[in-house]
Amino acid sequence: MFFWLESTPLALWVSLSFWAYPVLLSVHIVGLSIVAGIYAMRDLRCLGVVSEPPLSLFVRLHRLALAGLALNVVSGFLLFSSQATVLIESVPFLIKMVCVGLASAIALIIHARFSAAIVGQAYVGESDVLLESPAIQRLSVLSLALWLSAIVAGRLIAYIF
Repeated sequence: MFFWLESTPLALWVSLSFWAYPVLLSVHIVGLSIVAGIYAMRDLRCLGVVSEPPLSLFVRLHRLALAGLALNVVSGFLLFSSQATVLIESVPFLIKMVCVGLASAIALIIHARFSAAIVGQAYVGESDVLLESPAIQRLSVLSLALWLSAIVAGRLIAYIF
């Protein structure tokens, strides 16, 4: 299946074009910056490392983070398609995929809790109960660790085979 994927016209275009791979890699980094940046700030806010912005902003930024994730999925699939047989056996690539999957799931859980807290209350200012929740704090630490691990593993793909 991975040999077939590498031989598709789209995968061949990515691997043979002078510009396709570097442009897709740049798009991938922009998507990563958006999604990991928004969620890292949210996590740092939940942990009390920063006192601004308000939590309600992260509910509104969730769609932008999902757009960044969508950029990563599309550009990542195209990048993967050009080297599928190599990447599918790459330990850093597999670690990256697991970390991104878990971090994305945690992002959805935290977003659901934020949305419920904001919609379920007459929301004025911060929800101290939400910020002081040990569950949210644990999820935030895990989220930060997973996004950081995904970034490091992604960088190692080029160096560890």
